[in-house]
Amino acid sequence: MYRYIHDCQRYAAHHNLITSRVISVLIIILLLIATAPAVIFASAPTELSTLSSRNYATEARPTLYLDCQRCDYNHIREEITFVNYVRDQEQSDIHLFITAQSTGDGGTEYELSFIGRNGFAEMNYTFAHTTGRDMTWSEIRDSLNDAIRMGLAPFMMRTPLGDRFALSYDEFDDDEWEQLNDTHDPWNNWVFQVYAGRMQLRMESNRRDFSSRWGFFADRVTHDWKLRFRPYFNYDFEELDQSDGETVSSHRHRHGIDSYVIKSLTDHWSAGFFADYQTRFDRNLKHDLQISPGIEYSLFPYQQATRRAIIFRYNLGYNHRDYYDMTIYEKENENLVRQRLLARARYQQPWGSIFAGITGSHYFHDTTLRRLQTFTRFSLRLAEGLNLSLQTDYDIIQDQLALRAGDLDLEDILLARQELATDYSFRVMVAISYSFGSDFANIVNTRF
Repeated sequence: MYRYIHDCQRYAAHHNLITSRVISVLIIILLLIATAPAVIFASAPTELSTLSSRNYATEARPTLYLDCQRCDYNHIREEITFVNYVRDQEQSDIHLFITAQSTGDGGTEYELSFIGRNGFAEMNYTFAHTTGRDMTWSEIRDSLNDAIRMGLAPFMMRTPLGDRFALSYDEFDDDEWEQLNDTHDPWNNWVFQVYAGRMQLRMESNRRDFSSRWGFFADRVTHDWKLRFRPYFNYDFEELDQSDGETVSSHRHRHGIDSYVIKSLTDHWSAGFFADYQTRFDRNLKHDLQISPGIEYSLFPYQQATRRAIIFRYNLGYNHRDYYDMTIYEKENENLVRQRLLARARYQQPWGSIFAGITGSHYFHDTTLRRLQTFTRFSLRLAEGLNLSLQTDYDIIQDQLALRAGDLDLEDILLARQELATDYSFRVMVAISYSFGSDFANIVNTRF
């Protein structure tokens, strides 16, 4: 056991130099990510001014590039047929860029940006469209299609098809007007959700596994406050039949409570108080209580968060732990104080998307017990038809205080019943794609 502690300390010393260098490099990368979109935005008008100036007012069906991650492409193309759909934004007269975020009542707010190109270059505008939490997927699709039609109408009025459009308005009756004007909310913006059952059973001749998830949500979201209380329960069971006739089984649970109170201070500042509890056998945590106040600064106003955001967050927290088994540091329980600093950047724009961040934390009683976490999600349109995607996750781990003392059984390792010691975690994914051929993407065929 003492040799194990000595090895952990040796690994920590070996990675101290690497940690400092990685932190410096990642901070530089984060700053480059923060400034790169500004360069792209600054060059955008010049790019538009050099595009073809042919007169699209004399052509009937303008070309549309649909850029949306949460849309039913087939349904839109089947229902909205007065435009020609193209596979790349460089081929389009209209670039429709749609982002979405959840609303406080559990619905969705879509932000639709219509970006004119070529003969429509001077036409650019954005508006929001909201769908309710009780709407079915079919109703959401139809509602979003109506919003798209309204947004395309000004473009269509500049084509020969403009004479074939008409504006209709469904008049409210008296009861609907009264309901619309009634701002009284008996629930005071509280939304509740119970989920249970999410059970999955899988069986093979030599293997059986079962998993279940259930819990409760209570959320309240206003412009000034954001509150949550969420108890959750997760249970997993796995059983394997070995060739010698022995049966190996694994039982894992992860139960807990997530809660927070967040206050909006200004367009750039907010404060929060977080209280979390969990118990899970695989991490040797019998009771793990965390209380963590924090402060957050947003470089851009929070209203722009769906398209661009750079935030910095600091948390100072107290942590009480009771362990199932004695740890490698000969602890059965302990009280800890830790600080955490996070920097995160998100850009979602017509040219692609960037989501990257870096988080560092350490315990005050021993600053060598620390962790550095980084991630990158990068998608970029390099040229017409050419796209690049990159995902990386790299963690330097030197704070596994809950590791059990003693050697692990092979069964515990194979069935992931106990956490393994490590000093880093790394994952990378790179993808590049190139599409070419017909410009048009109008045809929908859902057979097979």
